[in-house]
Amino acid sequence: MSACRRMLYLVKHRSLLTYVRRNLTTWSPVGAAFNARPHRKLDLFQKNVGLFGVPELSCPAGFQVATETALKNTERLVEKACSSSPGVQTVQCFDQLSDELCKVADLADFIKVAHPDPAFREAAEKTCIEIGTVVEKLNTNVELCKSLKNLLDNPDIVAQLDPDTRRVADLFMFDFEISGIHLDDTLRKEAVALHVKLLDLNNEFLVGSHMPNRIARSAIPEHLHLNFATEGSFIQIGGLHADSPSDLISSNSPKICNSGGLGDSKLPTGMNVSLLAWQPVQGVSLPSAKCMLGLARAPVDPETAKDFKMMRGMKKKLSPRHSELMPWDHPYLSGVLRAERYNIEPSLYSPYLSLGSCMEGLNNLFSQLYGVSLMSEQPRAGEVWSEDVRKLAVVHETEGLLGYIYCDFFHRQDKPHQDCHFTIRGGRQCQETGQYQLPVVVLMLSLPHPTKGAPTLLTPGMMENLFHEMGHAMHSMLGRTRYQHVTGTRCATDFAEVPSILMEYFATDYRVISQFARHYETGQPLPESMVARLCESKKVCGAADTQLQIFYAVLDQIYHREPQNRSTTEILKDMQQKFYGLPYAPNTAWQLRFSHLIGYGAKYYSYLMSRAVASMVWKQCFIEDPLNREMGERYRREMLAHGGAKEPMLMVEGMLQRRPTIGDFVDALVSELNPNFETFIMDSES
Repeated sequence: MSACRRMLYLVKHRSLLTYVRRNLTTWSPVGAAFNARPHRKLDLFQKNVGLFGVPELSCPAGFQVATETALKNTERLVEKACSSSPGVQTVQCFDQLSDELCKVADLADFIKVAHPDPAFREAAEKTCIEIGTVVEKLNTNVELCKSLKNLLDNPDIVAQLDPDTRRVADLFMFDFEISGIHLDDTLRKEAVALHVKLLDLNNEFLVGSHMPNRIARSAIPEHLHLNFATEGSFIQIGGLHADSPSDLISSNSPKICNSGGLGDSKLPTGMNVSLLAWQPVQGVSLPSAKCMLGLARAPVDPETAKDFKMMRGMKKKLSPRHSELMPWDHPYLSGVLRAERYNIEPSLYSPYLSLGSCMEGLNNLFSQLYGVSLMSEQPRAGEVWSEDVRKLAVVHETEGLLGYIYCDFFHRQDKPHQDCHFTIRGGRQCQETGQYQLPVVVLMLSLPHPTKGAPTLLTPGMMENLFHEMGHAMHSMLGRTRYQHVTGTRCATDFAEVPSILMEYFATDYRVISQFARHYETGQPLPESMVARLCESKKVCGAADTQLQIFYAVLDQIYHREPQNRSTTEILKDMQQKFYGLPYAPNTAWQLRFSHLIGYGAKYYSYLMSRAVASMVWKQCFIEDPLNREMGERYRREMLAHGGAKEPMLMVEGMLQRRPTIGDFVDALVSELNPNFETFIMDSES
């Protein structure tokens, strides 16, 4: 963007500068935009530009128009790919084909869960199904696969490909192979049928994982009925109610919620998973992941025993009549222990963490690390799905406009209660126009609305989640990949959470927090002692939390192995005894609530892997100076810029300027729990 154009941006948004609470606190334009209630000017003559500026999507029927256009372009690109001579243009054509479908499918995938209008949600759902069906057919299109195979089987042509193009070609071939393209016609049809059945079972499992269990009203004393939803002669129990003041509720609700009544405990992993679910993970070898999990247990288990001892003491204090420590007590009691020991009541912190101040802090951080500014823009008529959605332009000081982030931050009826990052449009170099297609993403949170007397105030947990999700968004914005198939967060699962987890370190460093956390009424900064208490509290029961994640990762891998002649509950009991310090509760099947079994599919360990990488990057590159521009530029250049176009280990190696060992990964996981862990690991390896 030219200096003149950037000046127009600044002049345009200068009017947003506002004073809050009798001029005691002054916010920057982006801070003011998020601390003020939205004020949209009603312009009856303004044209409806459609959702995200897509003209067809000014009404629900437009989804069918957009779908038909995408499918027509798809047919043309398939014909082009099959008839072209093998070369770079083959991969470019595949990527353009992928982009045509993703631009509609990804947008629809978001709208079907987020739009408040049922008609829009229904139309988007139909689009997802229609395009999903086409994708399944393309992944088993023999002629299309041959056009790519002709390229990859020619060593002379492959030698001329640049690394990014070669990797993208391999990834497209990988998609063909996991769809059974290499099988004969009979087996391929069987594989496709199994894949479709697996997708149906996955959806069935995800729905069931959130369904409440029922129990007869007569089974619970009448004075407790008000604590639960009712359905005729039944009471619905869909939560643990671990914080209930009633011992009867807190001790029995988890058993009912996690009882085997959800089904016969046969997860959709028992059929031919060696073909469909247990796939090689791009970027790291599974034996390495298993090795990391195994090595981490030795130093973590003894510390976990101490954590559970503390939890038992707290439960005995809170529930003398039901003092046995159960698996579902872990998250609740660890939170109680943190709050009691360090006095980290969220209401003490929230006045310093208005949404506007946090967004101002993110803007300052990105400006200092990358030379990037977040600039609030007024959405055009019909561009957003709710009037409280904010639109941010991401602008680099020399490169200009990098992309757009739509911030759907506030709670509303029928909106999912989860923090998510959605890619609406991936970035790519358009060969047909010579321009770069700018990425567009949505960040979805579920925050309270501002009131007449105060802006939206965040708890420390909410603030960390905001930084986490913004890490995903900046991964999408700062990437400049040639191919949208590997843009931003479209990377190996092992690596996808690294940028977001790294942002959590910035969110708890006082040198960063001190730049924005100030009381929304008085302007006073958040005391450093309060930040220190918050950071120290995170170490409480940290070993138990890590052991639980190791247990989840191992269980996920066991479930996605070859079929076993026993129920998932029997496997759960066995693995819980081996890998987790709390006993299995009879007649429960909590794995039926573990929805990540579907989302990750043998790759849940990636959360620990990403946390280890983020820890290494923070300690080596940012802990001395979290606002160091040189390190920020290296981080963008070595890690964020590549999306999925480069092997994760090569990106980590480029950032750390060394190749980390398995011991380094383990040390990064556990050293924050106890400073003596590092010595333990070094002694074990020697």
